[in-house]
Amino acid sequence: MRGPRVHDELEVEAAPVAARTARHWVMQIAASAGIGGAANQIAELLTGELVANTVVHGPAGAPVVVRVDIQSGVLRVEVEDEGGGQPVLRRTEPTAAHGRGLALVDALASSWGTTHEAGRTTVWFEVDDS
Repeated sequence: MRGPRVHDELEVEAAPVAARTARHWVMQIAASAGIGGAANQIAELLTGELVANTVVHGPAGAPVVVRVDIQSGVLRVEVEDEGGGQPVLRRTEPTAAHGRGLALVDALASSWGTTHEAGRTTVWFEVDDS
């Protein structure tokens, strides 16, 4: 097992500053657990994309919960909101203004997925620090 297990969560309001707040928080947690370089940068980017999606597609002002779990060199981030929608992976045209968030997650994460429970949607991804 590499390093200690880290588990933490942050709640932000679905508002324009939420993505930036969550990105910086995840970066700090990862860095303090010894995850740096590309893995930290990927986690920062993907966290921002997922939280931004909750702001755009979820209820305005609703709570968004961001969870970080780091164990054995694998960083897992979960973003949960009250939107209840089903995130869809789209292959957008290069000139499209939006729609690349989940495509980035699909391309850069080691694994990712979604869960739905009691009107809440969680999108998660993992990044391996190897």
